[in-house]
Amino acid sequence: MSMKWFIIKWGCLLATLFSTVHASASEPVKTRGEEKEQQYIGFWNGLIPKYVKVQYAGSMGLVSVGPGWEYGKRKNWETDLFLGFLPAYQDARAKMTFTLKQNYIPWNFRIKESRWSVEPLACGMYVNSMLDKRFWGTEPEKYPNNYYKFSTKIRFHIYAGQRISFDFDKRQALRKSITAFYEISSCDLYIISAATNKYLSPKDYLSLSFGIKVQLL
Repeated sequence: MSMKWFIIKWGCLLATLFSTVHASASEPVKTRGEEKEQQYIGFWNGLIPKYVKVQYAGSMGLVSVGPGWEYGKRKNWETDLFLGFLPAYQDARAKMTFTLKQNYIPWNFRIKESRWSVEPLACGMYVNSMLDKRFWGTEPEKYPNNYYKFSTKIRFHIYAGQRISFDFDKRQALRKSITAFYEISSCDLYIISAATNKYLSPKDYLSLSFGIKVQLL
């Protein structure tokens, strides 16, 4: 190899190394403290509710309201917390309920170029608890063994439904979208009763509910 090509070869190599070092030096270097601070901020940002829901019926109170969080690559998973109110119908006093709900929404379709979109299937499960001392989770000792095979305090539910959404102007920071939905649900006690009693009709073990979801973030 001649001296001329030797100089050209090493000149190109040095130029490449210099440009790489210069590019790396121009990027801000994050300290371990800054990385921990960003992780801390990200953790607390994740706890901020992304929406609020109001639901009518659904075996979780006459009216229930609460915050929720969405996650997943397509935001198709949701977790809701509800506080429900059940007026005093035949009972002497009103009652409150607490519900933890998990939702899965597999599809979301935009209606042409409009602000409307539909979710043809929303499904999931939820657990509901009566916030009243008169209801119990474990059978009291005053009853014979296995007299009541179900808790009177806690119910497990499954549901399926549909949704339709309208997207607001992006300049409205506190109202990104609003969604109307309906759900058909049933609980563990009703499902077993339907399976063991052929005289029951769907209206005896299915519940219809309606709700509104207001997207905040």
